[in-house]
Amino acid sequence: MSKENAKKKKSFFYLLSVKLFGSGKRKLSILEEEQVQSPLRSTIKQFKENKLSMAGLITFLLIFAFVFIGPYFFKQDLAFSETSQINVSPGLNLMDFPKELDGNVKQISVGPIFSVGLSNDGKVYVWGKPKLSKTMDMSKVPMGMGKVVKVAAGYDHVLALDQYGDVWAWGSNRLGQGAIPEEVEKLKNIKDIAAGYQCSLVLTEDGYVYFFGNEATNDFKVKNDYQGQIAKIVTSSDAVLGLTFDGRAVYLGKQKNAYANVPEGMGKVVDIAATASTMAAVNDEGKVFVWGNVSSYGENKVPETDSRIVSIQGGRYHYTALTENGETVAWGANFYKQAQVPDKISDTSIKALFTGFYQNYAVNNDGKILTWGLKGYPLGTDDLGRDILNRLVNGGKMSMTIGAVSVIISTIVGVIIGCLSGFFGGKVDMILQRIVEIISGLPFLPFAMILSALIGNNMTSNQKIFLIMVILGLLQWPTLSRLVRAQVLAEREKEFVTAARSIGVKRMKIVFRHILPNVISVVIVTATLDFATCMLTEATLSYLGFGVPAPQPTWGNMLFGSNNSIVIQNYWWRWVFASIILSICVICINLTGDGLRDAIDPKSRER
Repeated sequence: MSKENAKKKKSFFYLLSVKLFGSGKRKLSILEEEQVQSPLRSTIKQFKENKLSMAGLITFLLIFAFVFIGPYFFKQDLAFSETSQINVSPGLNLMDFPKELDGNVKQISVGPIFSVGLSNDGKVYVWGKPKLSKTMDMSKVPMGMGKVVKVAAGYDHVLALDQYGDVWAWGSNRLGQGAIPEEVEKLKNIKDIAAGYQCSLVLTEDGYVYFFGNEATNDFKVKNDYQGQIAKIVTSSDAVLGLTFDGRAVYLGKQKNAYANVPEGMGKVVDIAATASTMAAVNDEGKVFVWGNVSSYGENKVPETDSRIVSIQGGRYHYTALTENGETVAWGANFYKQAQVPDKISDTSIKALFTGFYQNYAVNNDGKILTWGLKGYPLGTDDLGRDILNRLVNGGKMSMTIGAVSVIISTIVGVIIGCLSGFFGGKVDMILQRIVEIISGLPFLPFAMILSALIGNNMTSNQKIFLIMVILGLLQWPTLSRLVRAQVLAEREKEFVTAARSIGVKRMKIVFRHILPNVISVVIVTATLDFATCMLTEATLSYLGFGVPAPQPTWGNMLFGSNNSIVIQNYWWRWVFASIILSICVICINLTGDGLRDAIDPKSRER
């Protein structure tokens, strides 16, 4: 081949590539682009030019990734509930202690969602979420207290002991836990105080314990055999444990229960602690004994240490301990990482530990405060103490799964009915269209509610979820079938169908292999819009109590418990976040569907 012919051939291929793909130097006109681009490529280009639809698609994909990848990081326990964490407002400030305490801390006592600190100069500080209700604010420390030497945080109240031996209380007093008895007010030899669940205790220097508050839920025997011998007291959620002057751990209740089964042969006990349902003691050899209502969280699984344990602290369902070498150890429940000691503390010599509920504070030799445990909840908690962010992620996965499966069912049924009705016509068309009219005539939402209520009562949670998918799928297809029928009626009269018939192609093959691809654009757009409709319908059913049952979360049933004025006014986070993400998701799907419709059928933009 001569150089001139090779040059011409090269020029021909260059011009062809420019026509097909563009050279990057000259922008083709609209007519030139339409001549060389495939329909799919043209549709994608038209969709990309629609900025609103592109924004909707990107936002939806981000939400989709959030709810389908998120569950791998936000593990869900459907049986989980925590009464101490009910209706906690959003925020990550539960351990944001005041700077004035850093290097100047004497004691820290931890409540469910607030902490009380005491400085070396006797000042009281409160942080976290001290406002438990409109009328109950733990941060409102009483005026007139002298120099405080001891503080104790209870479930919903706080006690303080000043330098003059006077006991102060603030917070809830519904069951008398904040009303200092007259006999206690007269005492001038108080050395310790303790606050528990709706109860308060005072310990004198001569070993006597005084109890006031809710006696119904707290087992305490006033005239117990150990009065006058007690050196320290701790409380679980419903009982009291004492440490005697001679080193014995003794139960101060009157009932025979798991707490009363104090282990024998412990030797001389040097420290005691309690969680919500267990009690613990450390003897002078550093051995830890745990008894009571031991849960599955493993409060009795004490880890081995290089040196002996000298002190112990109890949280809600976990323990922390300090060894003689300043090493910190923790064990028990760890769903907020409260029993997982971080490296910054493991590598530091600690001189004091303060633990309660789900927060831990460690003070090193320089007086610096180090923390670990529950910082808070980014989106708050619900009426059972469950993390709303966790439920939002896992609930979104369920809502989208239900919507997607429902759309798949309705699309398959609608396409089959529409294709058969449009292609065959005659009696087939008449029968199928009457069925379509019957289904369309049903009041959709009431019918779905009735069907779910009648059939779903005897079903398990998973079976009812499957039922919801089927109900939504089988009641959603009539609109799509009519659209497909109309498109097939137009397509069946075209030449390619006549040609297929003339060469003997089977009618079912003509319908689903030759005609259906030509109407698939309508199916895609309608299915996209129906996806949003199915999600809204599921949310509506769940909101009304006829959808996916608790405890399995969906965005709809997360709103189910929020349909009263108390929740709307006081606990806005329980409905705002679920409403926002559901609304954004549905809007984005609709924007994507509208963009697809405009891109596939440009004439629709002119209508």
